[in-house]
This record gives sequence, structure tokens and C-alpha cells, in this order.
Amino acid sequence: MDRNIRTVEDVLKLMDQLFAPDADRWTTGGADWWDRFYADRAKPVPFFAAKPDENLVSYLDRGLIAPGRALDLGCGPGRNALHLASAGFTVDAVDLSPTAIAWAKERDARGEVRFHCGDAFEADLTGPYDLVYDSGCFHHLPPHRRVSYLALLDRVLAPGGHLAMVCFAREGGSELPDADFYRHSRLEGGLAYTPESLRRIFDQFTEVELRRMRDEPPESPRFGEPFLWTALFQAPE
Repeated sequence: MDRNIRTVEDVLKLMDQLFAPDADRWTTGGADWWDRFYADRAKPVPFFAAKPDENLVSYLDRGLIAPGRALDLGCGPGRNALHLASAGFTVDAVDLSPTAIAWAKERDARGEVRFHCGDAFEADLTGPYDLVYDSGCFHHLPPHRRVSYLALLDRVLAPGGHLAMVCFAREGGSELPDADFYRHSRLEGGLAYTPESLRRIFDQFTEVELRRMRDEPPESPRFGEPFLWTALFQAPE
């Protein structure tokens, strides 16, 4: 990047570099870390299983969301993207990790999902989407990239569309104030949120539901861990 800052994006990219030593960093260099994470498919990681999030299943069962165009942010091996496709959605899904995307494509034997490998903020994602689904992407963003996240939603989410997300509660991530992440140059494994902070960040949306994820037993066909928040917001018409 040119040393002379001229745009907001220049500032954001400069701030990204503060987290360069962080093994969890979400930027393009972080793809190597996520590739290592997804490389061993036999690891006992609950969300490696081809199970959709319990809240996503619940939204569909209760008619809170209806089939349309969907974007899955940070899709990993594709478990939620494939469930959305099976429910009648036309799905785009994006992830930084080539290993995760390759695994997702293997699971998608019928080629129902359009998978993209790369940075969601720079990918060629053509909205509008009726649903943006995010299971675990938002809480791995450094605080300044909330600006980019909200801008992405503004660009791709259809009027009246829904944002559905799963993110860390206090038991799952770090509760440090935003400024401390910059002092330490680490994301501490992920950022924890409260209902109040989520409502403040997404105050331009109407809250449909915000609750803890339900704990699902290992034999359940759904994924659920109680250290996570689930939220469903609706964009203005």
C-alpha cells in the first residue's frame, strides 16, 4: 500500500497490519491459519459435522425467513450453505480458506451452491440477497472492520432482507474493550458480544430475535452450543 493515506480503505488496511502477528487474523494472510485448522477433518470439532445451526433450522421451521437468494459469510465446509440450498435458496458462500472451500465443494455433490474463496469484502458478490447468514465470521473481525461489514450489508442486502448471525457470548470469546485489542495487537481468539452491543452495532435493523444458541447433544441433526448468541435482524424496506 502507498504510504500516503487518502481513503478510508487505506486507513482500514493500515489498521489490519496491527494484527499481523496474530495467528487468528482474518485478513488474507490468515487463510494459512484457517487452512491448517480445516486440514484434519477427523478432529473432534462439533461444527465440522455436516449439521446446520439449530437457529437457522428454527427460523425456517417458523417461517421467519423464506427461500430467496442467500449469502453465507465465512461458510467453512458449507454446512449451513448446503442446508439453505436444500430449503430452496439460491446460495452464494464465501470463505478465506481454500481447504474449507474444497471440502464444501466435495459435500456439494449436486453443485447447488456457488462457492467463492477469498475475502468477503473484496469478493465479487452480486446482490441483492434476501438473507445474509453469518455463523462465526463477525466475531473474528477486528473492531475497525465492523465498518466494512456494515458497508457490505448496505451494498448486498435487499430492502427488507434479513441478517442472521451466530457470534461469541462471553463464555466463547474475549470481553476486552475495543481499544485493548489494538494495544495487544491480538484478537484473543475472537471477540465476545452482548445483546446490547449487537443491538447498538446493528441499530439500523429491526430485531426479530436475539437469544442464546440452544445446546444440542452430539446425536442431534443440528449444531448448537450455548456459548454463542444467535440473532435475526431485518433491514429497512
